[in-house]
Amino acid sequence: MTTTSHTSQHQGQHDKATLFHSLHHGAASPLLLANAWDVASALVVEEAGATAVATTSAGVAWSLGSPDGDALDRDRAVGLIARVAAAVKVPVTADIEGGFAETAEGVGETVAKVIEAGAVGVNLEDGTRDPAAQADRIAAARAAADKAGIPLYLNARIDMYLFGLGEESDRLAETIRRMRSYVAAGASGIFVPGTTDPETVAALVAAVDVPLNLLVGPGDPSVAELAKLGVARLSLGSSVASAAYGAARRATRELLERGTYDAVTDAVPYGELNALFPR
Repeated sequence: MTTTSHTSQHQGQHDKATLFHSLHHGAASPLLLANAWDVASALVVEEAGATAVATTSAGVAWSLGSPDGDALDRDRAVGLIARVAAAVKVPVTADIEGGFAETAEGVGETVAKVIEAGAVGVNLEDGTRDPAAQADRIAAARAAADKAGIPLYLNARIDMYLFGLGEESDRLAETIRRMRSYVAAGASGIFVPGTTDPETVAALVAAVDVPLNLLVGPGDPSVAELAKLGVARLSLGSSVASAAYGAARRATRELLERGTYDAVTDAVPYGELNALFPR
């Protein structure tokens, strides 16, 4: 690659990163992300009108033959991110689980590879890790992005509600404490999956001056309702991939048990899907 083309590529990625940041501050609506897990799903999401593509770590892991939860090999995950980023025109943010590394230094190395792969955002989850150690991991991720010269959107995921950690009476206060710590360490935004309770959400929005991301699904408040509470980003997470695999299971069972084929009625037409891939 020539110096000119490398500079142009870097500028293009920088511009996408800046755009992705701005999408969290839209006045009309939160940033809405229907998470993808491979090139085809990313192209479908983009074609449907999404302004950005987010990967789901669970869907990516499943598609590569691995369980979710820090089990997938980093190089395989980064390879998938690179293919997705190369296939779509919109900004790509990658769910990198716990950073595919045991140490803060390793997380920094992962982030450097993810940026090199073309992504302009990451989700980095704390899980059951010590919050102070997680703050160090976030700081290492931010340092790696700064070194690369890309204003990476670092979405710090807090799993207190998702995993039911700690005493329920202390969960909100501990989540807010972590939010403030992670923002101080370099997080661009905060992701709190596991709750959409309006009172809780309002308290989370008020706690820090960065965008709040929630995980949503059937039965949760609408986009409009959550927008009124100040939520800046809504994600479907692994549920789109799960729904696709659900369709595969229903179609198979119908074929084997009933000898009919109605489960594939709502499939994307072959020609439409095939046309999304450049020749």
